[in-house]
Amino acid sequence: MTEVLLDRADGVGVVTINVPDRRNALTLPISEALVDAVRTCENDASVHAVVVTGAPPAFCAGADLTALGEAKEEGLRRIYAGFLAFADCALPTVAAVNGAAVGAGLNLALACDVRIAGPKARFDARFLQLGIHPGGGMTWMLQRAVSKQTAVAMTLFSRVLDAESALEHGLVWQIADDPVAAAVQLAAGAVSAPRDLVSTTKGTLRATSGNADHASAVETELRAQLETISSAEFAERLTRLRTRITRQE
Repeated sequence: MTEVLLDRADGVGVVTINVPDRRNALTLPISEALVDAVRTCENDASVHAVVVTGAPPAFCAGADLTALGEAKEEGLRRIYAGFLAFADCALPTVAAVNGAAVGAGLNLALACDVRIAGPKARFDARFLQLGIHPGGGMTWMLQRAVSKQTAVAMTLFSRVLDAESALEHGLVWQIADDPVAAAVQLAAGAVSAPRDLVSTTKGTLRATSGNADHASAVETELRAQLETISSAEFAERLTRLRTRITRQE
């Protein structure tokens, strides 16, 4: 059985962790396969956005406990690599959280730009309950996704968010009966734009988030906007738009 599936259609890559009997727990081979899947999408000019999900009933139950128990620094970094590939992906990413996202599985969801929850989604940090410190940048990612109080409640006080609570606290964009279909539909919004522009704009969102002030954001956007205004793609689209407007008049 292939442990990580990749389906590419209509401009969207869908990555599925396919180990339902182990609730899609991350092993070293699965993390490596996730890295390969993201790289394949990045290297495929037809793919403009990436969705990640897990084969039901879980999204990802975290790191495989055997792999985790035996891991030293190198092993931990190799486990991290699977979800960090989504955090570092140049293309927009959407997590379709169809079930439990636990520990490293929560990290995988947090690593994506947008999260869509199914009715059975659960977001569970779980690290402290296992007797280990959070890893993979979880504390940083979680505090950027939700308020500090929510992050503390989830990390230190074992608060598990279901789909409704996750929506209430801003951890997910929406709840959908079929989160994969909803994630693909959302991701398709990036397909109509030039791929390089999508990637550049995602980079700008990263650069202007956090502590960036308005003035520095204006300068960051100005350089990128000037470059795209002079592009052949913009000229072609502008010509088509003007032609369409002229025909309507």
